[in-house]
Amino acid sequence: MLNKLKKLKRGKVSSNIINIIIVALLFVGLIVYMFVFDDIENIVTVIKNMNYGWLFIGLLCMVVYWLLEALCLYTVTRKTYKDEKYTKSLRVSMIGQLFNCITPFSSGGQPIQAVAMVNDGKSISNSISILLIKFIVYQATLVIYTLALIIFKYYYFKSLVSNFIFLALIGFLVNLGVIIFLVLIGVNQKLVYKMVKFVYKLLEKVRLMKNVDTKLEHLQSSIGNFHNQFKIIKKEKFMIFKLVVYTVIQLTAFFFVTYAIYKAFGQSGVSVMNIISAQAFLMMIMAFIPIPGAGIAAEGGFLVIFNTFFLSGTINMAILFWRIYTFYLPIVVGALFLVINNKESTEKIKLNTKGVDINEI
Repeated sequence: MLNKLKKLKRGKVSSNIINIIIVALLFVGLIVYMFVFDDIENIVTVIKNMNYGWLFIGLLCMVVYWLLEALCLYTVTRKTYKDEKYTKSLRVSMIGQLFNCITPFSSGGQPIQAVAMVNDGKSISNSISILLIKFIVYQATLVIYTLALIIFKYYYFKSLVSNFIFLALIGFLVNLGVIIFLVLIGVNQKLVYKMVKFVYKLLEKVRLMKNVDTKLEHLQSSIGNFHNQFKIIKKEKFMIFKLVVYTVIQLTAFFFVTYAIYKAFGQSGVSVMNIISAQAFLMMIMAFIPIPGAGIAAEGGFLVIFNTFFLSGTINMAILFWRIYTFYLPIVVGALFLVINNKESTEKIKLNTKGVDINEI
């Protein structure tokens, strides 16, 4: 079983080679953009005059974001595995950060996290359920959080970037749709199964899907398992409350990174609430961009939304630091945790197969 999971993980990494290349090209493109639209003298001047204390605060916000991400996973996991250690949840969370960044729609994080959790000795069904519960709470909190900010600052952003209001609403509806679909599974699994079955059969008729019956069997099993695990959300109200609180703080820390960068350039005049709201607004726009890290759209959206906030000659540097903190740094740190996880998994495999005839496996 462990060997199969190891192969699965190798296959998952291999399938993301193209995405990694895209991420690398995006970074190179960002650097080229910097030197094309900003002369070297301006870049050097901006860097010399930066407030490095605020840069450190921005970095600290990202660390807080990661620690709270791990705390949420740890909180849910402890309900099933009482001996779970926080360090294990932190490792799994950071591996998820890596694959969220290098896959479209952040779709690769949870599958690889499930593999890492199984390598730690957890069952695949429990691992998937734990990750889904955490995902639902995170998405629901994100939707409510950003909705409150968009409503509160609607007219402000409408006057600032009127053309982007529609895009933000689409992103909001995408996130809301995911939540409604998952909650619907927990409330009425039969209805969801019929809906998806209809779509599958339709795709089969137009020859866009094969082996539909087999896929439907797996789907029914997955929906049934999730429906049973969804009861935890209704039962563990205090745990869900803690997750919501952690997530609110986590999102605020993430959005505050932009404010820290704003202050790092020695600027003032825009309130922290406006910048946090603008960042939440941008996050909604990025939600439906099918490129790893919402590449190009993220940088372009930041330029359009925050261009009026930053002084002339600093916006491009702000984009660079924002992307390094919120996108490229999680990739680097997550990769380090993945290496640690691979090493520990290999040691476990050797330990579990020691003295076992290879032909018996």
